[in-house]
Amino acid sequence: MLPYVFVLALMTTVFESNNTKPKRILFFGDSITEMGVKEKGYISLMNEKLNKKGLEQKYQLIGSGIGGNKVYDLFFRMELDVLAQQPDIVVIWIGINDVWHKSMFGTGTDLHKFETMYADIIQRLQKKGIKVYCCTPGCIGEKTDFSNSQDGDLNEFSKVIRKTVVLNKADIIDFRKTFQEHNLRNNKDNLTQGILTYDGVHLNDAGNQLVADIMWDTLIEN
Repeated sequence: MLPYVFVLALMTTVFESNNTKPKRILFFGDSITEMGVKEKGYISLMNEKLNKKGLEQKYQLIGSGIGGNKVYDLFFRMELDVLAQQPDIVVIWIGINDVWHKSMFGTGTDLHKFETMYADIIQRLQKKGIKVYCCTPGCIGEKTDFSNSQDGDLNEFSKVIRKTVVLNKADIIDFRKTFQEHNLRNNKDNLTQGILTYDGVHLNDAGNQLVADIMWDTLIEN
């Protein structure tokens, strides 16, 4: 007959193992994130892989993307859309509209203001004990001959994100670098779209798979 204390300890261990809360990973961004939860989106692909590997009880993936969002939109919806969800990890992917909307609507974001608000978002998350990963923007046009009109601004915003990550001891997922390297290898015809995106910005199937693979390798412990 097993000692009472041992049986109690065993029952407690089994109970705790069956009631371990999943790690909550929240993806915070714009339309690229919003589309990530749709069929064949990168967040959906990650969920499918979690199920195949039997890890669905260990992780909960939450999409919090809204089309057209810029950094100040993320700043103002932090409380309800992020902190109230009590995530363990937040992946920030913003910057495309801060650049793109300058030429489209004249409503982009000043680089200094972007830097200030981006840093504040990181710091507010970290104060809650949340681990933060920051993604540089991918592309606005996929040409490889430096003729995409927003390449210069995207590079500057990416530099600011990298610097802000270092200063705040967050982590980086450098999609700007990844997309550029991928297109150099695979866009031999210098196309403006169709390699990783269907319109120069939003991910196609190949882009979603690439992003899902990188996010998985970065965030998921097998």
